[in-house]
Amino acid sequence: MPNDEPPEPDRDRVAGCPADDVGRPMRADALKNRQRILEAAEQVFARSGIGVPIDDVAARAGVGVGTLYRHFPTKESLFEAIVLTRLEEMVRAVEVASTSDDPGEAFFAFVRTFARHALAKQDLIDACAIAGLDVMTQCDRQFFELRAGIDRLLERASAAGAVRGDVTVGDVIGLIVGICHAADKHGLGVSSADRLVDVVCEGLRVGATAASPGLVEG
Repeated sequence: MPNDEPPEPDRDRVAGCPADDVGRPMRADALKNRQRILEAAEQVFARSGIGVPIDDVAARAGVGVGTLYRHFPTKESLFEAIVLTRLEEMVRAVEVASTSDDPGEAFFAFVRTFARHALAKQDLIDACAIAGLDVMTQCDRQFFELRAGIDRLLERASAAGAVRGDVTVGDVIGLIVGICHAADKHGLGVSSADRLVDVVCEGLRVGATAASPGLVEG
């Protein structure tokens, strides 16, 4: 997860719009091609693994290989873009949730959304690790913003009396990551993973019994 201090922002990513090689915002057709490539890559990697030829991704996206390489010069840069895109979606989602008039339900709804997205990306991240591609180090800023957003969401829900006061942002993230690892290891389906998330949410609500420190340490 991220460090305590936010990394230096990336000008183009902060602006919310990818740029071309000289820093200009991409044209609409180029942005459309980029999005098609990302969506196709997720589908192809999920079906065939990350060892699949890059030509298969281009064919699935309906673009030429040259177009794909102009956007993503290496397969690693394509993996990175997929993970970054989904993290940025989560950052935007937590920002929207933080403005809800019902902080408690907004918190629990986001936890479920976060778990779904994290589970969907677990296979890709694990595959990158196996292949020796350290794409996660490129996501420090997004992880920092996501963690900070979850912390704000948690504080609002706790202040509203919906979430136990002893819960930390680290607890929330650790529980969701744990569910994703368990679901991946044991081959659990979406419905089973959702049930685990529901159990976690019930344990986070005000009125749930806190664990004994002695049991945790032992």
